[in-house]
Amino acid sequence: FLPQVDSANAGRVLASDAAVFLKKSGLTDLVLGKIWDLADTDGKGILNKQEFFVALRLVACAQNGLDVSLSSLNLPVPPPRFTDTSSPLLLSGAASSDLPWAVKLEDKVKYDAIFDSLNPVNGLLSGDKVKPVLLNSKLPVDILGRVWELSDIDRDGMLDRDEFAVAMFLVYCALEKEPVPMSLPAALVPPSKRKPLSVPGAMPLLPSSTKDSHQSLPPVGILAAKPPLTQ
Repeated sequence: FLPQVDSANAGRVLASDAAVFLKKSGLTDLVLGKIWDLADTDGKGILNKQEFFVALRLVACAQNGLDVSLSSLNLPVPPPRFTDTSSPLLLSGAASSDLPWAVKLEDKVKYDAIFDSLNPVNGLLSGDKVKPVLLNSKLPVDILGRVWELSDIDRDGMLDRDEFAVAMFLVYCALEKEPVPMSLPAALVPPSKRKPLSVPGAMPLLPSSTKDSHQSLPPVGILAAKPPLTQ
């Protein structure tokens, strides 16, 4: 990965170059900021070779649902994945568009019923309407913030029917004590939102689960206010 971000071969990576490259991991800006802070130990805005490898290792940890912390560096994780055509680590034996959706059909029916009961407008629910449902799970606010960020796939601050199903799926996983991933696994991306990428002479690549468009409102802000006292 280093030659891709160290074109001058100076043995160091500037923050601006690293930011463009790390965004291809599909992780949120919040998580990438934390990774940078941990890797840039002297706060100079430049990573040497060793610090850059620490950043890559933390990306891999985040992509596999582990905590972004220095204590995770010693844990065994697969190599990090980036949506970059020159990275062999991205090549996958099956197109992610062919993966079955992790949300089962019978569960989707239940989630759709909840979605419809919240009075969507033009097929969309605002954060204010989703917030009481999330808070009702009694999960920690930081976990719910991550659920919102992962499920708002198109970053428009609203959830459509499929995005809401992703949110409900993640909430139920968290209630079963399963860790909420730091980035949305390919199998959880709704089929309606998958954009299979193809590269000449290569197997299909895993698409990024997020766009590089503007971030939606900070999810914790959406959840911080107390929900209305209604059933």
